[in-house]
Amino acid sequence: QVQLVESGGGLVQAGGSLRLSCVASGSIFSTDVMGWYRQAPGKQRELVAGITIGGSTNFADSVKGRFTISRDNAKNTVFLQMNNLKPEDTAVYYCYWRGRHMATMALVTYWGQGTQVTVSS
Repeated sequence: QVQLVESGGGLVQAGGSLRLSCVASGSIFSTDVMGWYRQAPGKQRELVAGITIGGSTNFADSVKGRFTISRDNAKNTVFLQMNNLKPEDTAVYYCYWRGRHMATMALVTYWGQGTQVTVSS
């Protein structure tokens, strides 16, 4: 198993900032990608941002210019810096990890339990 522990969610006013962190641990042989999805009430889960082991990033159009993603490869940790938050950013944010499992060498994806981000207007 691979465990993901998220932190940093909370309540913030529009225009404010939050920083999410996610640490992956457990049966990790290698990591390919880490990142974040989010799901707002009544909506489908959507990709927010991802970052590869090499540092390549991708972002949802709705967060470009406001959110940045970074990672500490040695610690299997990914960070999401969210600036200029808007009420429409309100959602549960889920960390994800994709890589090779230590025991099977299979390419697998694991998810965190989610952290609530609420942006008030």
